[in-house]
Amino acid sequence: MKLKSVLGVVLLTTFLLSCGNDKKEKQTELEITKEKSAFNYNVEQFADIKVLRYQIPDWEKLSIKEQTLVYYLTQAGLSGRDIMWDQNYRHNLKIRKALESIYTNYTGDRTSTDWNAFEIYLKRVWFSNGIHHHYSNDKIKPEFSSDYLKQLLADIHTVLEGEAFDVIFNDEDTKKVNQAKGIDNVARSAVNFYGPNVTNADVVSFYKTKVSPNPKKPLSFGLNSQLIKENGVLKERVYKSGGLYGTAIDEIIKWLELAKGVAENEAQANALGLLIDYYKTGDLQTWDDYNVAWTRATAGNIDYINSFIEVYNDPLGYRGSYESIVQINDFDMSQKMKVVSDNAQWFEDNSTLMEAHKKKNVVGVTYKVVNVAGEAGDSSPSTPIGVNLPNANWIRAAVGSKSVSLGNITNAYSNARNSGRLKEYVNDDEEFELDEKYGRLAGKLHTALHEVIGHASGQLNPGVAETKVTLKNYASTLEEGRADLVALYYLYDSKLQDLGLVDNWESVGKTAYNGYIRNGLMTQLIRLNLGDDVEEAHMRNRQWISAWAFEKGQKDNVIEKITRNGKTYFNINDYAKLHELFGQLLREAQRIKSEGDYAAVEALVEGYGVKVDQKIHAEVLERNKQFTSAPYSGFVNPILVADKNEAGEIIAVKVNQPETFSGQMLDYSKNYNFLPEVN
Repeated sequence: MKLKSVLGVVLLTTFLLSCGNDKKEKQTELEITKEKSAFNYNVEQFADIKVLRYQIPDWEKLSIKEQTLVYYLTQAGLSGRDIMWDQNYRHNLKIRKALESIYTNYTGDRTSTDWNAFEIYLKRVWFSNGIHHHYSNDKIKPEFSSDYLKQLLADIHTVLEGEAFDVIFNDEDTKKVNQAKGIDNVARSAVNFYGPNVTNADVVSFYKTKVSPNPKKPLSFGLNSQLIKENGVLKERVYKSGGLYGTAIDEIIKWLELAKGVAENEAQANALGLLIDYYKTGDLQTWDDYNVAWTRATAGNIDYINSFIEVYNDPLGYRGSYESIVQINDFDMSQKMKVVSDNAQWFEDNSTLMEAHKKKNVVGVTYKVVNVAGEAGDSSPSTPIGVNLPNANWIRAAVGSKSVSLGNITNAYSNARNSGRLKEYVNDDEEFELDEKYGRLAGKLHTALHEVIGHASGQLNPGVAETKVTLKNYASTLEEGRADLVALYYLYDSKLQDLGLVDNWESVGKTAYNGYIRNGLMTQLIRLNLGDDVEEAHMRNRQWISAWAFEKGQKDNVIEKITRNGKTYFNINDYAKLHELFGQLLREAQRIKSEGDYAAVEALVEGYGVKVDQKIHAEVLERNKQFTSAPYSGFVNPILVADKNEAGEIIAVKVNQPETFSGQMLDYSKNYNFLPEVN
């Protein structure tokens, strides 16, 4: 499970940087910035996107062996980058290749309005790993004509034709992931997890026949495959060496084997060996064996996430998107926050869950603050700020889980912060001042409690299947909302002060509650076009939690809707009662998950999390026009350069920073293009 940042909407804004037509952008070789006394976090801004940089603190304190391990793991992650592009949409790689060829080779007018529109479209496609928006899932609309693109292609003697060309401009495949109620979600989603003519009913019937050898340890059926029909018969194309995406997977394996050779300890090496075996065979039992070994491998400075993991992009929640995050432990911050995981059982025992739904023995929860050294696939350029893995409920219950907060990513957001948008939407000066003083701490604690306690909390009733089976297309938003509710419940609790995490628990709690309600009912709407429903899982859960609490607290005026000078504000009048409401909803969310109550989750999400108050939405968008900072942020990655001696041994790994977003994207396409069969 991963926690997406809401900070880009609520708290953190950056000054506008022109995307421009700088001639440097045309270069195909990656440019490196010179070292500067003050680190510049901002790269550029275009459309609704701002691109940032992040640093790798204390890199020089790592041994050369540790730096080499990070380098190998980063190369492994980047080697699978194109898998994510193809998973997102079947024509993405063909389209990207043609657009990049134009960008690199076109010698005509690069100052025209059409060219500027083309350049922005390409950058948006790069940022989203395909032609569908990374967050809304809507197909990105070009602001240039099909005739203009045809002329560009002709000028550089490049071919893009048929469906791959037409889909850029037509009304086909308009949603990457379509979660609308009452439709065939698989058939209406453009994501490339299913072949033509595969339907919701096909998926359900196919996996009903799959039986795990040990029912108490259900395998993650469908996680690493594409489901297609051949002559009317359903079959899986497995992601593995020699299978689907095999050429890229072989490259991943090459780098993972090198990483295993410089592993920090035996447990880490054994886990890497199992991951390699999984990539070679595609065997889901090996995947579980790997996750158990990886979860138990907690020693060392370096860790990683690599494979087909999160299922948000599958409308039915079976198939994992490729991702990689390479992590370096921040020992100082990890030690400070270790108290959260050390007290996991206390949090579980004192939650509002029904006794039958509480874990009697919360095991193996580890929490670390880490610094990212490189990301790829589903984690880049748009990145999470926190991750809790593995996702299998039985492994969480029997073995435990790893939770991480991405410290240097959060710091980069903070250093790019501007408080203008916050001032616009807070109800009064007190709310603003609380956020200025406690907002960052409240955000860090929310991430920690969400990932460590939230995702590790609760258990399924005996005999109840995994949530992807019982709750179907609502499984992801229910799980994210449930983890948010755990965090919200404890953010307004004196226990945080008792543990030494805060010096004023009420002020931190009030700040967290103000921000959550403000975002859930208003500010996150700047990410939607007027008239759109909420479809992204995290946005849905923030809205259904906030809207439910607002409605249930109306008789006591817990949250007050205020209109002043034609503007809407939400003011919390009773934080203690809101705390109680969050506890009630947490109890119900866990009951739904534990019992697999599909009717209840459908009523909760559709009743509170999907439809938008159009009057407020129009108002929010109008008020937001004054701000130049984009609502979405993402990152370029530092460039790790390995220096080798005459024997080919790595003697140093240097960290450089990319100068431009386009430079890094072109460099990646040139050097990590391992899916020739789909090009």
